[in-house]
Amino acid sequence: MTNYPTTETNYEKAVVVIRKTLLEELIVRFTTAAQARFYLESAGQDFSPIQAAHDRYHRILDRIRALIPKGLNSHVIDRDFLPSYAFNETDIVVAVGQDGLVVNTAKYLSGQPMIAVNPDPESIDGVLLPYTVDSFGEAVHKVCGRDALFRHVTMAEARLQDDQRLLGFNDLFIGAKSHVSAHYQIAVGDKNEEHSSSGIIISTGAGSTGWLRSVYAGAVGVVEALGGKVVMPANGGRLPWDSDNLVYSVREPFPSKATQTNLIYGLISSGFSITITSKMAENGIIFSDGVEQDYLSFNAGATATIGIAKDKAVLIVPS
Repeated sequence: MTNYPTTETNYEKAVVVIRKTLLEELIVRFTTAAQARFYLESAGQDFSPIQAAHDRYHRILDRIRALIPKGLNSHVIDRDFLPSYAFNETDIVVAVGQDGLVVNTAKYLSGQPMIAVNPDPESIDGVLLPYTVDSFGEAVHKVCGRDALFRHVTMAEARLQDDQRLLGFNDLFIGAKSHVSAHYQIAVGDKNEEHSSSGIIISTGAGSTGWLRSVYAGAVGVVEALGGKVVMPANGGRLPWDSDNLVYSVREPFPSKATQTNLIYGLISSGFSITITSKMAENGIIFSDGVEQDYLSFNAGATATIGIAKDKAVLIVPS
């Protein structure tokens, strides 16, 4: 382990965001590790990989905490406490987990730099996790010394008329909880339509290679199967992470005497927004990044304004 000197910095605290291991989740269910082991082994499952993964993760956490510069306070929080945790402007945030932990954490920050650490590069791809425990020490010292490179990530924002809001790092979904049609009015500029559809996806640049990519693939497949030709967006529809555009796409819009299908795809540029008004008596929802627990209720009487969030995520990247 490299020994770094004490660093003078304007930052005051390193907040280490962690996730429960599978063993810890099992303990929540079965009360003790011994009971979890007994249950799994009785079902014919091997408990040893679960224990080994738990031990490995906590060894990494111990090393990361030891690498935080002297004079910089540290605090470890579980991701479950993110919604109620008060981050300060002088915090450095360290996310140790999978890509989803980075996505979930970014939505609760207001410009604080985040160092994302891959705790197990052998099993985690880590598209959003450029650091390992071996490179973390240098990264945190560069942040403290204001010498780090960073990458801004544009996020989407849904804001209701009562000022409730929800951010999306990759995407937002507006629709119904269950597999039924969503009913709403969509307004884009001076045009508006009544819709019955499977919901609306709003994707960011970071999310343009995820859910939105499947939308493009499906559209191309349908058009070509019907004998038509279609040109994919440039670069396969991929947008830069700091793009000043969001993409909205309506899923399976249904045309009828009461509903239209013209406003089904387009860009939301910086300074502009679209407006969605719910026509659903119940089960209307807006959730972000594929996590239905991270949601706003969106039933009749609710109107959402969708645009680019004022705040951007700040990810530290290797130089």
